[in-house]
Amino acid sequence: MEARVAAIDIGTVSSRCALATVRDGRILSLEKRTVITDLGEGVDATGRLSDAGIARVVDACREFTAEIAAFKPAGTCTTCTSAARDAENGDALLTGLRGLGLRPQVIPGEVEARLTFFGVAREFPHRRIAVADSGGGSTEIACGSFEPQRVDASRAAAPGSGAAGAAAKALDLDAVESLDIGSRRVTDRFFSPYPPVPSQLGEASAFAHELFRAYWARFTGERRRPDELVAVGGTVTTLVAMLEGLVEYDSSRVHLHRLSLAEVGEVVERLQGLTVSEIAAMPGIQPKRAPVILGGAVTIRELMCAGGYGELTVSESSLLAGMAVAVYETISGGQTSIGWIPELS
Repeated sequence: MEARVAAIDIGTVSSRCALATVRDGRILSLEKRTVITDLGEGVDATGRLSDAGIARVVDACREFTAEIAAFKPAGTCTTCTSAARDAENGDALLTGLRGLGLRPQVIPGEVEARLTFFGVAREFPHRRIAVADSGGGSTEIACGSFEPQRVDASRAAAPGSGAAGAAAKALDLDAVESLDIGSRRVTDRFFSPYPPVPSQLGEASAFAHELFRAYWARFTGERRRPDELVAVGGTVTTLVAMLEGLVEYDSSRVHLHRLSLAEVGEVVERLQGLTVSEIAAMPGIQPKRAPVILGGAVTIRELMCAGGYGELTVSESSLLAGMAVAVYETISGGQTSIGWIPELS
């Protein structure tokens, strides 16, 4: 079976849309668009979404829905993550999205981590990996492996033969967790006024390091952490673009790029002390991401340091890819490989 599906992901810093064609659970094509909407600005301090942030998201999603209508998918899934989870007035955002004909879901951090792992691990079959999605308000981490032949076996099974259970076992996951740390949260909590002074950078680094140290500490004795760390999200793709000096973004030079801890540290040193406008003028960065990229770089550096990783692999696959397959699985039979059923519009 082949179907067109659509997915919208509303994060703390950016809102993203994916239009995908999926056949037998495999993504044949996927077009993505990202708009920096900064929904989470101020949420860490106030606990509320701003009217301006909600308006930016709704405006971006209005454009997305026009593109989705032209694409004519069989189903569309809309998820909201960290900022919407944290805000006491998240219903205001959901109301605005419903007005566009969408059916938004505020998903738990564990579901977010599972969707991201599912989207990424399909390119790393039969390998135990750690996948980290460092966003604006949170960082999701999951460790495990993906066995695609188990999905194929479940499709071949007759109705009522336990196919759903076989599909679920295609993902072998452990240590799935969502941590309250990301580029926007670090920026708002530690980097005011901007640019931060060395003591503020030290406080931010210590905060991030302790959160990640506690996560990685569970891997002791025979329970070893995965040898390979894969990272997704706007921070790591931007770090590669900056290091490569990309005046125009080039996916072929970013996707599956190996990013070393030394290189991340180099970016932190380069950015500290610069104003937002000076950062925005640098090659490789979207101007709207400039206010939070230092916070994001510190987050990635401490993720790697605490876990003992000297390098990581940057992936452009993400939660959107996982959502696309979950939508396909839902319209195909109602069961999904990660055990979460999306609401579709």
